[in-house]
Amino acid sequence: MSTSDGRTGPDWRATLRARGLRLTPQRELVLDAVRTLGHATPDQVLAQVQRTATGVNASTVYRTLDLLEKLDLVRHTHLGHGAPTYHFGGSADHFHTVCRDCGTVTEVPTAIARTFAEQLITDQAFQTDMGHLTVFGRCSNCAAHPS
Repeated sequence: MSTSDGRTGPDWRATLRARGLRLTPQRELVLDAVRTLGHATPDQVLAQVQRTATGVNASTVYRTLDLLEKLDLVRHTHLGHGAPTYHFGGSADHFHTVCRDCGTVTEVPTAIARTFAEQLITDQAFQTDMGHLTVFGRCSNCAAHPS
């Protein structure tokens, strides 16, 4: 879904057109900001967008993130307390690990937690939404250098 210059490509435009939605510069700026930032809160997306378009306000960013999520172009997760964090929806299915010491966020393929998810189904009749799963702990770098 990206062009050779790393910007969002024609696929997102086709998705919008197929839904009868307009291709606005604000939508492209928000999607580009999410892709550039990797994992970002709405306020971080707003700050990134305002580097290029100072007239874009927070409500536009929130509405755009909501629309882009409904179109599966971005996804949100909760990486701690506070605002959700958005990331590009075109990436492979994954869950997140967050280091409590340094804050590093890592995307982990869902296959790693497959046994865990299957056990939850077997024991609890509970189906896991892996896209919202976040595991907190200490990364290998912080674990190797105790404070």
